[in-house]
Amino acid sequence: MEQALLLITLGVLFLGSLLADKVGHLTRLPRVTMLLLLGLLVGPSGMDLLPGSVTDLFEPISVVALTMVAFLLGGELTRENMSRHGRAISSISLCIVIGTTVVVWGGLTVLGFSPELALLLGAIATATDPAAISDVIRQSGIRNAFTETLSGIVAIDDVWGLLMFSLCLALVDQSGGWAAPLLGAGRDIGGGVLLGLCIGIPSAVLTGRLKQGEPLQTEAIGVVLLTAGLAIWFEVSFLVAGMTAGAMIANLAHHHEHAFHEIEYIEWPFMLLFFLLAGASLELDALWALGWISLAYIGLRIAARLVSGTIGARIGGVPRAQVNIYGVALLPQAGVAVGMALVAAETFPGWAETIMTLTISATVFFEVIGPLATLLALHHVERTRQQGS
Repeated sequence: MEQALLLITLGVLFLGSLLADKVGHLTRLPRVTMLLLLGLLVGPSGMDLLPGSVTDLFEPISVVALTMVAFLLGGELTRENMSRHGRAISSISLCIVIGTTVVVWGGLTVLGFSPELALLLGAIATATDPAAISDVIRQSGIRNAFTETLSGIVAIDDVWGLLMFSLCLALVDQSGGWAAPLLGAGRDIGGGVLLGLCIGIPSAVLTGRLKQGEPLQTEAIGVVLLTAGLAIWFEVSFLVAGMTAGAMIANLAHHHEHAFHEIEYIEWPFMLLFFLLAGASLELDALWALGWISLAYIGLRIAARLVSGTIGARIGGVPRAQVNIYGVALLPQAGVAVGMALVAAETFPGWAETIMTLTISATVFFEVIGPLATLLALHHVERTRQQGS
């Protein structure tokens, strides 16, 4: 009976997602937002229609879906793309991470938070949602210098964000010394890079040989699942591992014409369930649990993205019409932030409720509103480009 209920629920979710996708096209809203709202409707914060057997799938599905996203984003880090946009990608991503931490930390300190707690919340606010941003870019069908740079930024900014969070955690938590958090981040990121190299280099040589020019679907699934599984096994970042492997294949597989063609074909069913179940996991109560403090935290993160994105864009030498747009496009926030919050809450139990409530409330807001902001930013840049040509 439980298996029947699981299969029926998955079937209804897939069909319901088609309706959400159609409504998104009619209303010009991102399908990510529509899927999150549908998940929110059927989840515990809404009608609570999902059986436990379905919600239990969220973790493995999210790992596979995000590993696929990481592969595709890593494919944007080609020598050609980095030679054209490397300066902008580096400067904007670093400014976003540093600026978000500083602005949120300073703002919360002025509002009466302890500087240590404010610093942790500022570091958590650096995280973005690469899956949502990547899907919005794909849905828009827009391909230009802005989307290439944006894809490069979201491929690496969570790496900087994790390093920043580890540094802030070490600054605040002197009881365990500096070593533990920094070594943990080094192992997570360094291990992910090493795993990505070990998978990406052989894959660059071996895949795409059976059917000349591009990997077969079975090869694509095999490489993604192998990367995700080994990352979990060795307890390293599957995002970093997927991104590194994707970058290796894109740069070294000269016999590939479309290195990630098949991953794009198989990605959507996983992404669909990922966004639906992500929406179901959102807790609306967190939005108003701390009242004006939640609104202040959200407002500070928005201000930080806008200001630091503009500064990074000026340093990166992007076209003048795009200077103020990167912060808007980088508003989505998701699971990485919650992961950071869980670590901080475990380290500082006295602050656990505040950290988790603020992080979850911000995640709810930016998961729903962020993709729409990204889509508007893409269309604004494209209209400006067409008017100028």
